[in-house]
Amino acid sequence: MTPKLLPELTVPAARQGPGPLPQKLVDSLDLVVAKRAGGALPGDRLAAGVGSGAELAQLRPYEVGDDVRQIDPAATARAGEPYVRVHVPERTLTTWLAVDVSPSMAFGSADRLKSDVAEGVASVVGRLAVRRAGRVALMTFGAGGPRLHPPRASKPGVVALRRALGEGVSSDGQGDPHALADALRRLGRVANQAGLVTVVSDFRDQEDWTRPLGALSARHSVLAVEVRDPREGTLPPVGRLAVVDPETGEHVDVDTSSRAIREHFAAIEREGRARVAREFRRLRIEHVVLSTAGDWLRELGRRLA
Repeated sequence: MTPKLLPELTVPAARQGPGPLPQKLVDSLDLVVAKRAGGALPGDRLAAGVGSGAELAQLRPYEVGDDVRQIDPAATARAGEPYVRVHVPERTLTTWLAVDVSPSMAFGSADRLKSDVAEGVASVVGRLAVRRAGRVALMTFGAGGPRLHPPRASKPGVVALRRALGEGVSSDGQGDPHALADALRRLGRVANQAGLVTVVSDFRDQEDWTRPLGALSARHSVLAVEVRDPREGTLPPVGRLAVVDPETGEHVDVDTSSRAIREHFAAIEREGRARVAREFRRLRIEHVVLSTAGDWLRELGRRLA
């Protein structure tokens, strides 16, 4: 049986990159992201079982082989026999990034491409994730099956994230309407411990993603970052225009000189974006909209503040 090859990722010719990432502005998002994660400070999150940590689980009589450093003087004095402290182990927070690399992310008519903004958001969240001994994992989707880069800490995690994001996006006509849903389901299977999940996508032409996203939000803190381009909402009056759907490769000829067609297009676009926003409100998921025009980093900070 011949194995199915994943579509090749290519760097768009018009790629501009995410732009400057001022350290002070990134630092200002540190506590904001930590708050969205439900408290990322060491000791705030507890692992299952017992072990080494700051949170006391129980006191019990000393048994041969116990660490004598865990003997509790006060309990031992009261009971007249040695008692040891048993702790609940602390664990580090793992941040899971799900980033869209489908063909539609290669579009951009303003300062940069949607994929550039997505790369910047993932880079910032990843840099903040590895602070306080945290780890970051990346799952890309939209180019064949989801690709998982396992959790890593410190500098190796940031380097692996930057390398993976630099691979580009899928080619035109190779979109998958179930890519987002498949990625979220897989993420739900591998992300066993509660953490922060950040989904970065344009949320276009995707089906059946609300249920797996709702299942993730039941266990994790979820942040949805939607990337838009100003030209996606309106058609310019430039006469006959040949357009291509990047997800399917379908070619369509549109007479943009018709006001009725332009208004119909804008109405469909508004309803599509409103429908996505309604789903996030229904699931009670933090939803941030960023644009390829302007300073996306400052807008991210403003929306999360």
